[in-house]
Amino acid sequence: MRQLRLLTLLLIGLASDRVASSLHAAQLLRGPYLQTLTSDSIIIRWRTDVPTASVVNYGTHTKDYPPAIDSALTSQHSVRITGLTPGTRYFYSVGSLTEMLAQGPNCRFVTAPIPGQSVSTRIWALGDSGGLSFGETNVLSVRDAYYSFVQTRRSDVWLLLGDNAYEDGLDDEYQTNFFSVFSPLVQQLPAWPTIGNHETYAADASGWFPYLDIFSIPTNGEAGGVPSSTNRYYSFNYGNIHFVSLDAMTQNRAADGPMANWLRADLDANTNQWLIAFWHHPPYSKGSHDSDKEIELIEMRQNFVPILEAHGADLVLCGHSHNYERSYLLHGHYGYSTNLSPSMILDNGSGREADTGAYVKFASGPQANKGTVYVVAGSAADIEPRYGHHPAMFTDALLFGSVVIDINTNRLDARFLLNNGQIADSFTIIKARPEPPDFYFFKVQSQSITARWKSIRGMTYQVERTVSFQTPDWQPVGDPVVATGAITCWTNPITPSSSLGYFRVRQQPMP
Repeated sequence: MRQLRLLTLLLIGLASDRVASSLHAAQLLRGPYLQTLTSDSIIIRWRTDVPTASVVNYGTHTKDYPPAIDSALTSQHSVRITGLTPGTRYFYSVGSLTEMLAQGPNCRFVTAPIPGQSVSTRIWALGDSGGLSFGETNVLSVRDAYYSFVQTRRSDVWLLLGDNAYEDGLDDEYQTNFFSVFSPLVQQLPAWPTIGNHETYAADASGWFPYLDIFSIPTNGEAGGVPSSTNRYYSFNYGNIHFVSLDAMTQNRAADGPMANWLRADLDANTNQWLIAFWHHPPYSKGSHDSDKEIELIEMRQNFVPILEAHGADLVLCGHSHNYERSYLLHGHYGYSTNLSPSMILDNGSGREADTGAYVKFASGPQANKGTVYVVAGSAADIEPRYGHHPAMFTDALLFGSVVIDINTNRLDARFLLNNGQIADSFTIIKARPEPPDFYFFKVQSQSITARWKSIRGMTYQVERTVSFQTPDWQPVGDPVVATGAITCWTNPITPSSSLGYFRVRQQPMP
């Protein structure tokens, strides 16, 4: 870009006695890396070995912008650029008043779409990825499998599910386990983090730990959502998706605590079509951690899952257990694993269109906007023996991988991508108005008729028969059936003569 080539000329009259001490060549120690992307702004951060002024040059192919300059001397550089155009690609460079420190094709980003706009969005989520310094080299193959999978289709949102830097979340551990592992991705895509238990092991007497300085959190609602006024938990918007990051480790987890009260206010104000929440400690798990035994997992399930489900949460992503687990479409399971009842599983199928069908969230009816899928994805760097299988889970796997999610208008497709590039699990959620019921299985035997159809829990259905399709006279076959799940199985005895004709299933109007 023109402004990148002419950086020295642009800055000639800006040097002063104040910066004379920094004229020796500074060394780039970290970054640049991106934070807090919105539709019209972004934060660009980097670290140098000596204090310098902070200069960012940026522009598009068609329009150049004046450099953003912060003349204060610092080695921890953070520059917020505003006035950007939504959904637009920008290139940038970083440096001081006298030198360029980073530029090139990897220094680029694309701003978020217009708030609320429905656009095709790709999300990458991985948990417990920070083990390279422990010799957990599988994180490199998990990363490379993701790079190979997405190829030229870049991701739009990157979620870190905690434990990003073992053992203690120290600053140098973040350098080894995060910045070095995910370079140059950090130059192109901001990571949205959450606090894991290992982030806090380096906490001092005041409760501060390096994570709190490494990441720039939108505490004032600058990325959408209600301001949290803390960098421990927050929310942000991307297009028609609302994201919530919670702190299950250091915050009060009571149902009437500050974080819970903020969450209610934030979700009350949310108008986006999709709601995704993420934190470290999963509400349901029988992996290397047991959600029936650990207080963080128990209290998040008891006190925060009800708030999220009351506001129609679609997907919850967590780490902590070093394995993969994925639930059915659930609603109302706030107790222990032994308390799970069939009524809490809204769809006990696979969520795969080619199998039992996608999970469907309806806009009306007795189950309007109900149903959440819970994913544990804590196997980006390590896998550990499990306690067993949680009954709320459709599947689990002791395999290395990460989760790739695509959202397009009313459809969500999620995949568990292994470190060898294979897909070990997938599911789909579709938001739709209730459609007329239709048989997907129908069989007549000598003495009975059997049928299955997609249903809405709580709705009443009637199988009917007519002899003539030209002048139909639909008559009931058997008694009405009240659906108890997303699939209704029906069998009724018949006489041979009554098997002739045409059959249909009809949803009866709500009272």
